[in-house]
Amino acid sequence: MKDLVFADRELLWVLVPLFLAWAALWWWRSAHHASGTVRFSAIATLQRLRVSRTLFWRRMILALRLLTVALLLIAAIRPQTGRKQTQVSTEGIDIMLVVDTSGSMQALDLDSERQISRRRNRLAVAQAVVEDFITKRPNDQIGLVVFGAEAFTQCPLTLDHGIVSTFLDRLQIGMAGDATAIGSAIGTAVKRLRDSSAKSKVIILLTDGRSNAGALSPHKAAEIAKTFGVKVYTIGAGTRGKAPFIVDSFFGKQVVYEDVEIDEGSLRDIAEVTGGAYFRAEDEQGLEAIYDKIDQLEKTEITTDTYMEYNERFRWLVFPALGLLLFEVLLLGTRFRKLP
Repeated sequence: MKDLVFADRELLWVLVPLFLAWAALWWWRSAHHASGTVRFSAIATLQRLRVSRTLFWRRMILALRLLTVALLLIAAIRPQTGRKQTQVSTEGIDIMLVVDTSGSMQALDLDSERQISRRRNRLAVAQAVVEDFITKRPNDQIGLVVFGAEAFTQCPLTLDHGIVSTFLDRLQIGMAGDATAIGSAIGTAVKRLRDSSAKSKVIILLTDGRSNAGALSPHKAAEIAKTFGVKVYTIGAGTRGKAPFIVDSFFGKQVVYEDVEIDEGSLRDIAEVTGGAYFRAEDEQGLEAIYDKIDQLEKTEITTDTYMEYNERFRWLVFPALGLLLFEVLLLGTRFRKLP
């Protein structure tokens, strides 16, 4: 859509008062000033005569001067039309989201505000929070790594965040095994990031246990990440103490409580080696706050340049004004000419 602007609109403060004063004076003179007098012995007969239509139309033609001057006044403030173009350049951040889908993610402790029968498990809560995080990073490439006993890339780095969200929604507990291979998960994410040319490369790893699988240790994986300039944020998800699980038994589904074992020392070490940070989330609100904090820590630089291209449009007003002026002169000099 084209914008309409006035390049010299400050002239309105001068031209508008002058125009109004001139229009008022012209109208007063037209209404009260007599052009001449004729002597009659009696005017009763003249008073019964109707006003000539020619006189009425002559006054209307003279009123065209107001429109002519108004058009010239608007032309004087230089109307312009054009478009404002904005060029946005970004220095994005490449982010690999690493999510634990091991069996312990079935715990129901992150959704503690609901009744136990209606609670979501850790993975479902994490999916909702991570999806919200994705929507806040429109200018960054985001990928997804899933891990349990093994680790694999669920979605490579992409700007199509709809695809990332789709793969995130399809995560299921146990899809990568029931153990926890944190080192392998970090190594898989680093492989996706090592050839990236982004200004910053980040891994956000969420787990609820301790590393007990995989050939690559968490510390060694952290050193590899540091070598490639990858920063790792680690999140331990789970309450302290015992967490509720729903299990199938001979008597049907039952709630059992098991100890939560998160290797915070290892997760903290990974973050320190790579220049990231470690966080502990004990409920959904805490997890949301952690991802919000990471969102603030890893800001994408966006540069916006605005260009304005406008074309002069005063001719659209000047030519009609000249046309009206010539039309007035023509009519007043012919059909509506006034004789002395």
